[in-house]
Amino acid sequence: MTRALSPLAAGIAGAAVSVPLPAAAAAPMPWAIGFQAAASPTMQRIVSLASFVNGVIVAVVVLVSVLVAWVAWRYNARRNPVPATWSHNTKLEIAWTAVPALILLVIAVPSFRLLYFEDRAPDPQMTVKVIGHQWYWSYEYPDTGKASGQGEVKFDSNLVDEADLKPGQLRLLTADHPLVLPVGVRVRLLVTSEDVIHSWSVPAFGVKIDAIPGRLNETWVQVNSPGLYYGQCSQLCGINHGFMPIMVKAVPKEQFHAWLTDAQVHLASAR
Repeated sequence: MTRALSPLAAGIAGAAVSVPLPAAAAAPMPWAIGFQAAASPTMQRIVSLASFVNGVIVAVVVLVSVLVAWVAWRYNARRNPVPATWSHNTKLEIAWTAVPALILLVIAVPSFRLLYFEDRAPDPQMTVKVIGHQWYWSYEYPDTGKASGQGEVKFDSNLVDEADLKPGQLRLLTADHPLVLPVGVRVRLLVTSEDVIHSWSVPAFGVKIDAIPGRLNETWVQVNSPGLYYGQCSQLCGINHGFMPIMVKAVPKEQFHAWLTDAQVHLASAR
């Protein structure tokens, strides 16, 4: 496979996804606090679980703070000049062991449910293979070869150098050939690596999965709305680790099928 798309195929890919998309790209923002806006069912559940866990944390902090303040007020040397002589209370020790265990159990149940939810795609409608390299990504659409008999759509995705950025493009996050996905479709992602361990991570999707040589890891994504979504390799993979961005362009189904039809013809003829 060549390092990048042929000029003809690149033009097709760019033209097919050049219709206006929402300007609110899911990307890091200066001084942002919290998660990026959820763009998939998985990320929606992650945000919900995080809100629940934060609520538990706040409740525990408030309770402990109140207890410490009450003990400091009630049992200081001035109010309690003669301290108690006992050192153990069985009921109290059982309580402060059992209550934290129950809190952890309450957190663990939805956490495991989320892990199972994000592990495998429920009846995936298409498959994309993601391959990490030092230092760029390759994307393959294996279903296209089966459907058309012309071979799979495959291309590489490299960082756009700062000097070549166009107005509005993000430094260190813009790729020359983004991964194109249809909106509202459950996409199975098969992730591996050609050389060292990488990690394919897109925060707005709630996806972070290692790309390991000789191993095929699986996860899935269903993009909720059209737009641009950004991520980066999240595993230290060498000197150019910080220069292999992930850029995903989510488009309506009709537009995706039009792009895929052209890509099947022109990419197959270019190989």
